[in-house]
Amino acid sequence: MGQAALKYINSDDALDVSSALETISSCAAEGREKREIPKKAIEAIRETGYFRAFLPKQYGGLERPPQEFFKASVDIAERDMGTAWASGIIAVHAYQLSLMDPKAAQDVYGAGPDTLISSSYNPSGAKVETVKGGFKLSGQWGWSSGSGHCDWVLLGGLIFDQGPENIHYRTFLLPRKDYEIEDTWHAMGLQATGSNDIVIKEGMFVPEYRTHHQMDGFNCKHYQENGMYSIPWAQMFIRVVCTPAIGAAKHALALFIENATKSSTDPTRLASDPDVTRRVAEAANLIDETEAIMYRNFDEMMEHVNAGREIPMKDRVKYRYQASLVIERMMQAVDLVFDIAGGRSVYRNSPIQDIWHDIHIARAHVANNPIGFARNLGAVHLGADSTDVFV
Repeated sequence: MGQAALKYINSDDALDVSSALETISSCAAEGREKREIPKKAIEAIRETGYFRAFLPKQYGGLERPPQEFFKASVDIAERDMGTAWASGIIAVHAYQLSLMDPKAAQDVYGAGPDTLISSSYNPSGAKVETVKGGFKLSGQWGWSSGSGHCDWVLLGGLIFDQGPENIHYRTFLLPRKDYEIEDTWHAMGLQATGSNDIVIKEGMFVPEYRTHHQMDGFNCKHYQENGMYSIPWAQMFIRVVCTPAIGAAKHALALFIENATKSSTDPTRLASDPDVTRRVAEAANLIDETEAIMYRNFDEMMEHVNAGREIPMKDRVKYRYQASLVIERMMQAVDLVFDIAGGRSVYRNSPIQDIWHDIHIARAHVANNPIGFARNLGAVHLGADSTDVFV
Protein backbone atom coordinates (compact mmCIF):
# COMPACT_ATOMS: atom_id res chain seq x y z
CA MET A 1 0.00 0.00 0.00
CA GLY A 2 1.42 3.40 -0.98
CA GLN A 3 2.23 6.12 1.54
CA ALA A 4 -0.57 8.29 0.17
CA ALA A 5 -3.13 5.54 0.70
CA LEU A 6 -1.83 4.98 4.24
CA LYS A 7 -2.21 8.71 4.94
CA TYR A 8 -5.88 8.63 3.94
CA ILE A 9 -6.77 5.29 5.54
CA ASN A 10 -5.02 6.05 8.84
CA SER A 11 -6.35 9.60 9.26
CA ASP A 12 -8.28 10.37 12.44
CA ASP A 13 -11.55 10.84 10.55
CA ALA A 14 -11.09 7.93 8.13
CA LEU A 15 -14.16 5.96 7.08
CA ASP A 16 -14.51 2.99 9.43
CA VAL A 17 -17.02 0.18 8.93
CA SER A 18 -15.74 -2.07 11.71
CA SER A 19 -18.88 -1.59 13.81
CA ALA A 20 -20.96 -3.23 11.05
CA LEU A 21 -18.78 -6.24 10.32
CA GLU A 22 -20.17 -8.69 12.87
CA THR A 23 -23.72 -7.89 11.74
CA ILE A 24 -22.71 -8.44 8.11
CA SER A 25 -21.24 -11.84 8.99
CA SER A 26 -24.31 -12.89 10.97
CA CYS A 27 -26.63 -11.90 8.11
CA ALA A 28 -24.65 -13.49 5.27
CA ALA A 29 -26.48 -16.85 5.20
CA GLU A 30 -29.88 -15.16 5.35
CA GLY A 31 -28.89 -12.89 2.47
CA ARG A 32 -28.04 -15.86 0.29
CA GLU A 33 -31.24 -17.66 1.18
CA LYS A 34 -33.55 -14.69 0.65
CA ARG A 35 -31.56 -13.32 -2.31
CA GLU A 36 -31.26 -9.86 -0.77
CA ILE A 37 -29.13 -8.21 1.90
CA PRO A 38 -31.09 -8.28 5.16
CA LYS A 39 -32.30 -4.87 6.27
CA LYS A 40 -30.39 -5.30 9.53
CA ALA A 41 -27.09 -5.39 7.62
CA ILE A 42 -28.02 -2.42 5.43
CA GLU A 43 -28.86 -0.38 8.53
CA ALA A 44 -25.58 -1.35 10.20
CA ILE A 45 -23.66 -0.21 7.11
CA ARG A 46 -25.72 2.98 6.88
CA GLU A 47 -24.80 3.89 10.46
CA THR A 48 -21.07 3.82 9.61
CA GLY A 49 -21.49 6.57 7.00
CA TYR A 50 -20.39 4.26 4.18
CA PHE A 51 -23.30 5.27 1.92
CA ARG A 52 -22.40 8.95 2.46
CA ALA A 53 -18.69 8.54 1.76
CA PHE A 54 -18.79 10.15 -1.70
CA LEU A 55 -21.68 12.52 -1.02
CA PRO A 56 -20.69 16.23 -0.93
CA LYS A 57 -20.77 17.87 2.47
CA GLN A 58 -23.38 20.36 1.31
CA TYR A 59 -25.90 17.49 1.27
CA GLY A 60 -24.77 16.00 4.56
CA GLY A 61 -22.08 13.76 3.07
CA LEU A 62 -18.53 12.95 4.13
CA GLU A 63 -16.49 13.58 0.93
CA ARG A 64 -14.04 10.82 1.83
CA PRO A 65 -11.25 9.90 -0.62
CA PRO A 66 -11.53 6.73 -2.71
CA GLN A 67 -8.72 4.96 -0.86
CA GLU A 68 -10.80 4.99 2.32
CA PHE A 69 -13.98 3.93 0.57
CA PHE A 70 -12.43 0.96 -1.18
CA LYS A 71 -10.57 -0.12 1.95
CA ALA A 72 -13.98 -0.23 3.64
CA SER A 73 -15.37 -2.19 0.68
CA VAL A 74 -12.62 -4.80 1.05
CA ASP A 75 -13.36 -5.04 4.78
CA ILE A 76 -17.07 -5.65 4.10
CA ALA A 77 -16.27 -8.22 1.41
CA GLU A 78 -14.11 -10.19 3.85
CA ARG A 79 -17.39 -10.85 5.66
CA ASP A 80 -19.65 -11.26 2.61
CA MET A 81 -18.90 -10.46 -1.03
CA GLY A 82 -22.56 -10.07 -2.03
CA THR A 83 -23.11 -7.46 0.66
CA ALA A 84 -19.99 -5.57 -0.44
CA TRP A 85 -21.01 -5.74 -4.10
CA ALA A 86 -24.51 -4.32 -3.67
CA SER A 87 -23.56 -1.83 -0.95
CA GLY A 88 -20.64 -0.51 -2.98
CA ILE A 89 -22.78 -0.01 -6.06
CA ILE A 90 -25.43 1.80 -4.03
CA ALA A 91 -22.83 3.99 -2.32
CA VAL A 92 -20.95 5.01 -5.47
CA HIS A 93 -24.10 6.56 -6.94
CA ALA A 94 -23.62 9.51 -4.58
CA TYR A 95 -20.48 10.25 -6.61
CA GLN A 96 -22.39 10.25 -9.89
CA LEU A 97 -25.10 12.48 -8.43
CA SER A 98 -22.34 14.91 -7.45
CA LEU A 99 -21.43 15.27 -11.13
CA MET A 100 -24.97 15.94 -12.34
CA ASP A 101 -27.00 19.14 -12.27
CA PRO A 102 -27.24 20.12 -8.55
CA LYS A 103 -31.04 20.06 -8.82
CA ALA A 104 -30.86 16.29 -9.26
CA ALA A 105 -28.94 15.85 -5.99
CA GLN A 106 -31.38 18.17 -4.27
CA ASP A 107 -34.29 15.99 -5.45
CA VAL A 108 -32.66 12.90 -3.96
CA TYR A 109 -30.92 14.18 -0.84
CA GLY A 110 -33.40 16.87 0.14
CA ALA A 111 -35.10 14.16 2.18
CA GLY A 112 -31.84 13.25 3.93
CA PRO A 113 -28.25 12.20 3.17
CA ASP A 114 -28.91 8.48 3.62
CA THR A 115 -31.29 8.17 0.64
CA LEU A 116 -30.19 5.12 -1.39
CA ILE A 117 -29.99 4.72 -5.18
CA SER A 118 -29.68 1.56 -7.28
CA SER A 119 -28.82 1.34 -10.98
CA SER A 120 -28.77 -0.61 -14.19
CA TYR A 121 -26.63 0.95 -16.89
CA ASN A 122 -27.08 -1.55 -19.73
CA PRO A 123 -29.19 0.31 -22.34
CA SER A 124 -30.29 -2.75 -24.33
CA GLY A 125 -33.80 -2.87 -22.89
CA ALA A 126 -34.43 0.87 -22.89
CA LYS A 127 -36.71 2.95 -25.08
CA VAL A 128 -36.01 6.70 -24.93
CA GLU A 129 -38.04 9.49 -26.52
CA THR A 130 -36.91 13.12 -26.49
CA VAL A 131 -39.73 15.45 -25.39
CA LYS A 132 -39.99 19.08 -24.30
CA GLY A 133 -37.93 19.62 -21.15
CA GLY A 134 -36.49 16.12 -21.04
CA PHE A 135 -37.22 12.53 -22.03
CA LYS A 136 -39.76 9.73 -21.76
CA LEU A 137 -38.30 6.44 -20.67
CA SER A 138 -39.65 2.88 -20.71
CA GLY A 139 -38.26 -0.65 -20.86
CA GLN A 140 -36.67 -3.34 -18.70
CA TRP A 141 -33.21 -3.39 -17.16
CA GLY A 142 -31.45 -6.27 -15.40
CA TRP A 143 -28.84 -6.56 -12.62
CA SER A 144 -30.09 -3.69 -10.42
CA SER A 145 -28.15 -4.67 -7.31
CA GLY A 146 -29.66 -3.69 -3.97
CA SER A 147 -32.71 -2.21 -5.66
CA GLY A 148 -35.10 -3.45 -2.97
CA HIS A 149 -33.45 -1.11 -0.44
CA CYS A 150 -33.47 1.97 -2.68
CA ASP A 151 -35.83 4.90 -3.29
CA TRP A 152 -34.30 5.99 -6.62
CA VAL A 153 -32.71 4.32 -9.64
CA LEU A 154 -30.21 5.31 -12.34
CA LEU A 155 -30.95 3.69 -15.71
CA GLY A 156 -28.92 3.70 -18.92
CA GLY A 157 -30.38 4.49 -22.32
CA LEU A 158 -29.36 5.44 -25.86
CA ILE A 159 -30.88 8.48 -27.56
CA PHE A 160 -31.48 7.91 -31.26
CA ASP A 161 -34.07 10.60 -32.09
CA GLN A 162 -31.84 13.68 -32.02
CA GLY A 163 -30.29 13.03 -35.42
CA PRO A 164 -27.64 10.56 -36.64
CA GLU A 165 -24.82 12.83 -35.51
CA ASN A 166 -26.14 13.09 -31.98
CA ILE A 167 -26.74 9.46 -31.01
CA HIS A 168 -25.49 9.22 -27.46
CA TYR A 169 -25.76 7.47 -24.10
CA ARG A 170 -27.29 8.98 -20.97
CA THR A 171 -28.12 7.87 -17.46
CA PHE A 172 -31.65 8.67 -16.25
CA LEU A 173 -32.59 9.23 -12.61
CA LEU A 174 -36.09 8.18 -11.50
CA PRO A 175 -37.92 7.98 -8.15
CA ARG A 176 -39.33 4.71 -6.79
CA LYS A 177 -42.91 5.59 -7.77
CA ASP A 178 -41.96 5.58 -11.46
CA TYR A 179 -40.76 1.98 -11.77
CA GLU A 180 -41.44 -1.58 -10.65
CA ILE A 181 -38.99 -4.21 -9.41
CA GLU A 182 -39.43 -7.65 -10.94
CA ASP A 183 -38.12 -10.62 -8.98
CA THR A 184 -35.74 -12.26 -11.45
CA TRP A 185 -32.56 -12.79 -9.42
CA HIS A 186 -32.13 -16.57 -9.22
CA ALA A 187 -28.36 -16.90 -9.56
CA MET A 188 -25.67 -19.39 -8.55
CA GLY A 189 -23.57 -16.73 -6.85
CA LEU A 190 -23.83 -13.22 -5.39
CA GLN A 191 -27.36 -14.15 -4.32
CA ALA A 192 -27.48 -11.50 -1.58
CA THR A 193 -27.06 -8.68 -4.09
CA GLY A 194 -30.77 -8.84 -4.94
CA SER A 195 -29.93 -7.84 -8.51
CA ASN A 196 -33.51 -7.85 -9.80
CA ASP A 197 -34.96 -6.22 -12.89
CA ILE A 198 -36.27 -2.67 -13.12
CA VAL A 199 -39.42 -2.32 -15.25
CA ILE A 200 -41.08 0.82 -16.64
CA LYS A 201 -44.14 -0.16 -18.65
CA GLU A 202 -45.40 3.30 -19.58
CA GLY A 203 -43.16 6.11 -20.74
CA MET A 204 -42.08 8.04 -17.63
CA PHE A 205 -40.98 11.66 -17.93
CA VAL A 206 -37.43 12.41 -16.81
CA PRO A 207 -36.44 16.09 -16.80
CA GLU A 208 -33.23 17.03 -18.55
CA TYR A 209 -31.52 17.94 -15.28
CA ARG A 210 -32.02 14.40 -13.97
CA THR A 211 -29.88 12.90 -16.72
CA HIS A 212 -26.12 12.44 -17.01
CA HIS A 213 -24.57 12.65 -20.47
CA GLN A 214 -21.85 10.04 -20.95
CA MET A 215 -19.42 12.58 -22.35
CA ASP A 216 -19.84 14.79 -19.29
CA GLY A 217 -18.58 11.85 -17.27
CA PHE A 218 -15.71 11.30 -19.69
CA ASN A 219 -14.76 15.00 -19.58
CA CYS A 220 -14.93 15.04 -15.76
CA LYS A 221 -17.54 17.79 -15.64
CA HIS A 222 -18.79 18.43 -12.11
CA TYR A 223 -20.17 21.13 -9.81
CA GLN A 224 -18.11 20.56 -6.67
CA GLU A 225 -15.26 22.46 -5.02
CA ASN A 226 -13.45 19.32 -3.91
CA GLY A 227 -10.91 18.29 -6.55
CA MET A 228 -11.69 14.61 -5.87
CA TYR A 229 -14.74 14.93 -8.12
CA SER A 230 -12.41 15.47 -11.08
CA ILE A 231 -11.59 11.77 -10.98
CA PRO A 232 -13.46 10.27 -13.96
CA TRP A 233 -16.82 8.70 -13.02
CA ALA A 234 -15.80 5.48 -14.78
CA GLN A 235 -12.76 5.00 -12.53
CA MET A 236 -15.03 5.01 -9.49
CA PHE A 237 -17.78 2.79 -10.82
CA ILE A 238 -15.62 0.06 -12.32
CA ARG A 239 -13.95 -0.47 -8.96
CA VAL A 240 -17.18 -1.25 -7.07
CA VAL A 241 -17.82 -4.28 -9.32
CA CYS A 242 -14.35 -5.76 -8.86
CA THR A 243 -12.88 -4.65 -5.52
CA PRO A 244 -15.20 -6.87 -3.42
CA ALA A 245 -13.41 -9.86 -4.92
CA ILE A 246 -10.22 -8.80 -3.12
CA GLY A 247 -11.90 -9.07 0.27
CA ALA A 248 -13.62 -12.31 -0.72
CA ALA A 249 -10.31 -13.85 -1.80
CA LYS A 250 -8.76 -12.82 1.53
CA HIS A 251 -11.64 -14.57 3.26
CA ALA A 252 -11.20 -17.73 1.17
CA LEU A 253 -7.50 -17.92 1.94
CA ALA A 254 -8.15 -17.47 5.65
CA LEU A 255 -10.83 -20.18 5.57
CA PHE A 256 -8.49 -22.58 3.78
CA ILE A 257 -5.69 -22.05 6.28
CA GLU A 258 -8.05 -22.36 9.25
CA ASN A 259 -9.75 -25.50 7.95
CA ALA A 260 -6.51 -27.12 6.83
CA THR A 261 -4.87 -26.72 10.23
CA LYS A 262 -8.00 -27.84 12.10
CA SER A 263 -8.50 -30.98 10.04
CA SER A 264 -4.91 -32.17 10.24
CA THR A 265 -3.57 -34.17 13.18
CA ASP A 266 -0.18 -32.64 12.41
CA PRO A 267 -0.65 -29.04 11.16
CA THR A 268 3.11 -28.60 10.72
CA ARG A 269 2.98 -31.26 8.00
CA LEU A 270 1.21 -28.80 5.73
CA ALA A 271 4.12 -26.38 5.97
CA SER A 272 6.38 -29.01 4.41
CA ASP A 273 3.98 -29.95 1.60
CA PRO A 274 5.42 -28.16 -1.48
CA ASP A 275 2.12 -28.06 -3.35
CA VAL A 276 0.20 -26.57 -0.42
CA THR A 277 2.88 -24.00 0.41
CA ARG A 278 3.19 -22.94 -3.24
CA ARG A 279 -0.56 -22.49 -3.60
CA VAL A 280 -0.87 -20.47 -0.39
CA ALA A 281 2.08 -18.28 -1.35
CA GLU A 282 0.75 -17.64 -4.87
CA ALA A 283 -2.76 -16.89 -3.66
CA ALA A 284 -1.51 -14.50 -0.97
CA ASN A 285 0.75 -12.74 -3.45
CA LEU A 286 -2.00 -12.34 -6.06
CA ILE A 287 -4.24 -10.73 -3.45
CA ASP A 288 -1.50 -8.44 -2.18
CA GLU A 289 -0.40 -7.26 -5.63
CA THR A 290 -3.95 -6.64 -6.81
CA GLU A 291 -4.86 -4.61 -3.74
CA ALA A 292 -1.62 -2.63 -3.92
CA ILE A 293 -2.24 -1.69 -7.57
CA MET A 294 -5.69 -0.37 -6.68
CA TYR A 295 -4.35 1.93 -3.95
CA ARG A 296 -1.45 3.06 -6.10
CA ASN A 297 -3.79 4.00 -8.93
CA PHE A 298 -6.03 6.06 -6.67
CA ASP A 299 -2.96 7.63 -5.05
CA GLU A 300 -1.85 8.78 -8.48
CA MET A 301 -5.31 10.02 -9.45
CA MET A 302 -5.68 11.99 -6.22
CA GLU A 303 -2.22 13.50 -6.66
CA HIS A 304 -3.22 14.81 -10.09
CA VAL A 305 -6.63 16.21 -9.17
CA ASN A 306 -5.43 17.77 -5.90
CA ALA A 307 -2.80 19.62 -7.94
CA GLY A 308 -5.43 20.76 -10.45
CA ARG A 309 -4.06 18.56 -13.24
CA GLU A 310 -5.94 16.30 -15.61
CA ILE A 311 -5.26 12.59 -15.27
CA PRO A 312 -3.36 11.56 -18.43
CA MET A 313 -5.49 9.54 -20.86
CA LYS A 314 -2.85 6.83 -21.13
CA ASP A 315 -3.08 6.35 -17.37
CA ARG A 316 -6.89 6.33 -17.41
CA VAL A 317 -6.80 3.54 -20.00
CA LYS A 318 -4.23 1.63 -17.92
CA TYR A 319 -6.30 1.96 -14.75
CA ARG A 320 -9.36 0.73 -16.63
CA TYR A 321 -7.55 -2.36 -17.86
CA GLN A 322 -6.06 -3.13 -14.45
CA ALA A 323 -9.50 -2.93 -12.83
CA SER A 324 -10.83 -5.42 -15.37
CA LEU A 325 -8.16 -7.93 -14.30
CA VAL A 326 -9.14 -7.98 -10.62
CA ILE A 327 -11.81 -10.67 -10.90
CA GLU A 328 -9.67 -12.99 -13.00
CA ARG A 329 -6.74 -12.63 -10.60
CA MET A 330 -8.96 -13.25 -7.58
CA MET A 331 -10.57 -16.24 -9.34
CA GLN A 332 -7.06 -17.59 -9.78
CA ALA A 333 -6.24 -17.00 -6.11
CA VAL A 334 -9.41 -18.71 -4.89
CA ASP A 335 -9.03 -21.60 -7.34
CA LEU A 336 -5.54 -22.26 -6.02
CA VAL A 337 -6.86 -23.09 -2.56
CA PHE A 338 -10.33 -24.36 -3.49
CA ASP A 339 -8.80 -27.13 -5.61
CA ILE A 340 -7.21 -28.65 -2.49
CA ALA A 341 -9.84 -27.58 0.06
CA GLY A 342 -11.00 -31.15 0.61
CA GLY A 343 -14.24 -33.10 0.36
CA ARG A 344 -16.24 -30.83 2.66
CA SER A 345 -15.87 -27.96 0.19
CA VAL A 346 -18.24 -29.63 -2.29
CA TYR A 347 -21.29 -29.27 -0.03
CA ARG A 348 -23.67 -26.38 -0.53
CA ASN A 349 -23.15 -25.03 2.98
CA SER A 350 -19.40 -24.70 2.45
CA PRO A 351 -18.31 -21.06 2.98
CA ILE A 352 -15.33 -21.40 0.65
CA GLN A 353 -17.61 -22.76 -2.09
CA ASP A 354 -19.90 -19.73 -1.63
CA ILE A 355 -16.92 -17.46 -2.26
CA TRP A 356 -15.90 -19.52 -5.28
CA HIS A 357 -19.38 -19.03 -6.78
CA ASP A 358 -19.50 -15.32 -5.95
CA ILE A 359 -16.21 -14.52 -7.66
CA HIS A 360 -16.94 -16.60 -10.73
CA ILE A 361 -20.38 -15.00 -11.14
CA ALA A 362 -18.82 -11.54 -10.83
CA ARG A 363 -16.76 -12.34 -13.93
CA ALA A 364 -20.00 -12.21 -15.96
CA HIS A 365 -20.22 -8.43 -15.50
CA VAL A 366 -19.12 -6.70 -18.69
CA ALA A 367 -16.77 -4.43 -16.74
CA ASN A 368 -14.80 -7.50 -15.64
CA ASN A 369 -14.00 -8.83 -19.12
CA PRO A 370 -10.46 -7.57 -19.84
CA ILE A 371 -10.21 -8.45 -23.53
CA GLY A 372 -11.43 -5.17 -25.03
CA PHE A 373 -9.63 -3.08 -22.43
CA ALA A 374 -6.35 -4.87 -23.15
CA ARG A 375 -6.72 -4.10 -26.85
CA ASN A 376 -7.41 -0.46 -26.13
CA LEU A 377 -4.41 -0.12 -23.80
CA GLY A 378 -2.11 -1.83 -26.28
CA ALA A 379 -3.30 0.43 -29.08
CA VAL A 380 -2.77 3.55 -26.96
CA HIS A 381 0.78 2.41 -26.18
CA LEU A 382 1.32 2.12 -29.93
CA GLY A 383 0.18 5.68 -30.58
CA ALA A 384 -3.54 5.33 -31.27
CA ASP A 385 -6.29 7.29 -29.51
CA SER A 386 -8.42 5.60 -26.89
CA THR A 387 -11.63 4.15 -28.30
CA ASP A 388 -13.25 3.82 -24.87
CA VAL A 389 -15.08 6.78 -23.33
CA PHE A 390 -15.78 4.93 -20.06
CA VAL A 391 -12.26 5.35 -18.65
